[in-house]
Amino acid sequence: MTEYEAFCEELVYRGYKKATIESNTQKVQLLITYLAEHGVAASEDITIQHIEDYLKTLEGYAVKYIGTFLYVFRNYFSFLLGRGCIDQDLAAILPKVRTPRNASIPYVWSKEDLRKLLDAIDREDPKGKRDYAILLIAIRLGLRISDIRSLKQASIDWNRNTINLKMVKTGQPIELPLLKDIGWAIIDYLRNGRPSSNSECLFIRHKAPFNAFGDRNAFSRELHRYILKAGLNLPDGQRHGMHSLRSTLAGNMLDVKSPLPIISEALGHQSVNTTGIYLKIDVEGLRKCAIDPEEVLSCENTL
Repeated sequence: MTEYEAFCEELVYRGYKKATIESNTQKVQLLITYLAEHGVAASEDITIQHIEDYLKTLEGYAVKYIGTFLYVFRNYFSFLLGRGCIDQDLAAILPKVRTPRNASIPYVWSKEDLRKLLDAIDREDPKGKRDYAILLIAIRLGLRISDIRSLKQASIDWNRNTINLKMVKTGQPIELPLLKDIGWAIIDYLRNGRPSSNSECLFIRHKAPFNAFGDRNAFSRELHRYILKAGLNLPDGQRHGMHSLRSTLAGNMLDVKSPLPIISEALGHQSVNTTGIYLKIDVEGLRKCAIDPEEVLSCENTL
């Protein structure tokens, strides 16, 4: 067994989720390939300079993204050190990248752009029926794409008008309302769009053998296609992926003064602190918290 294979087994032993294991091992494999191309075939020959040279190839990527590589590399080299595969503690001397948690402001779609996005979908086409239902669920309920992928037909309780699932990220069960527009979109897909398949998943691929979506399918390609078709001019420098639809729901709930615990429950967060990131998109609320310089000066003059 190679050191790389042993590391893969270690991640499984630690109980990492499949998607996390794939992401970790992919980053390690990229490093190993780079090192091999530069004449480094054995782990004991790896130096900090080799790693820093590889990190230079990631120039231009977001700091947070590069930070994920460093996190994985620390994990990997700590594992190698523990097995006696390397003598130097490379994990301890890897460069440190400061990536403040929740530093970025979530993007919020306008209601008009959301309408144009949904209108761009051909709902007469079987695949369009699927995509419309998926995007409607993301927009109206704020479900993560991983949770939408994992939805089963049995997740829909038609009698109680609810959607019941266990969230992929947290493992926590959640019950959401089956809103009328979502319900009718799902019915239209099941009756007139979904290919015949033995898959229990509600949404499936529309190419033979008509299986469930893969764990790494983020629906990004489909979303981008509809953005272009709708002719939307979204601002540069901000992410407009499926997760931005989730932050949009949070922003809309803040607009109508929904309490943070209610938003947290709707999004399936385990902690209200996690939901707190969305306070940054409540522009009006932040304005109310702003300090008036004139008020500060008048207070100082009275002291």
